[in-house]
Amino acid sequence: MATKSSAALKYTGMRLGIFAGCFLLVAVLVQVGALPKGLGDSNFVWVVLLALVISAPLSFVLLRKQRDAMSEQVANRVSRAKDRLESSRNQED
Repeated sequence: MATKSSAALKYTGMRLGIFAGCFLLVAVLVQVGALPKGLGDSNFVWVVLLALVISAPLSFVLLRKQRDAMSEQVANRVSRAKDRLESSRNQED
């Protein structure tokens, strides 16, 4: 059972790591003036949005193997649940 959740946890952790790295990079670039600051007090929201926009395609490309492993585990789990449900229905008949 530990391996089933480990693929999802690994993918989620790596995705959060990529976002955190992008967030730090964008925050530094905004502070040094390489990227424009947000309007008024919206600097934090601006940095978060930029980090999301940058990290999403990076995660899509860099985490393909982890995403495939996670989806395979989810598909196997759903298949086993369907088999158990069908078996249970057949026992009732």
